[in-house]
Amino acid sequence: MALFAGKKGLILGVANDRSIAWAIAKEIMDQGGVCGFSHLPDKPDDEKQKNRRRVSKCTDGYENAKFLVPVDVQKDEDIAAFMQKGKEEFGEIDFLLHSIAFADRDDLAKDTIETSREGFKLAMEISAYSLLAVCNAAKPILSANASVLTMTYFGGERCVPGYNVMGVCKAALDAAMRYAAYDLGLSGVRVNAISAGP
Repeated sequence: MALFAGKKGLILGVANDRSIAWAIAKEIMDQGGVCGFSHLPDKPDDEKQKNRRRVSKCTDGYENAKFLVPVDVQKDEDIAAFMQKGKEEFGEIDFLLHSIAFADRDDLAKDTIETSREGFKLAMEISAYSLLAVCNAAKPILSANASVLTMTYFGGERCVPGYNVMGVCKAALDAAMRYAAYDLGLSGVRVNAISAGP
């Protein structure tokens, strides 16, 4: 019997076919799981819908990829709409993958202490706070014993030269994961992080 047979869940963070999120989602679907996907919203003037197309190139042809909707994790209404779509399609979900991180390129290129205030807030909101926002929005549809997974990196535990502000964000993400694990663990939901290689 396939490992994920009968399991349903949501995937946040596939950008293209090289995304770690896609490798995870593909394995889940190959093991019988059913997934709903998000993509980064396209700009209103982007008639080619590049962001959607990059993800749909991955999901098209997979019977177990049930939907693809735009989600900006800086907008609570987008997160809520994604969860509502998951509820409409699946009722409850058994897993949720959060594989989202972002920092402005200019801030990433600077020494950590030179990170701009606005750049720091942006990186933290998208890379760390979004896990809490997503967990909170998903809580009503998480099944008993559901699992939430986020992606972290060694640069949040130790200084990795060149990782800069993203290392600070990953440290915050790790702490957010632990506290979310406590909050959701009271109802049997697990929250964990995988530290991927470079």
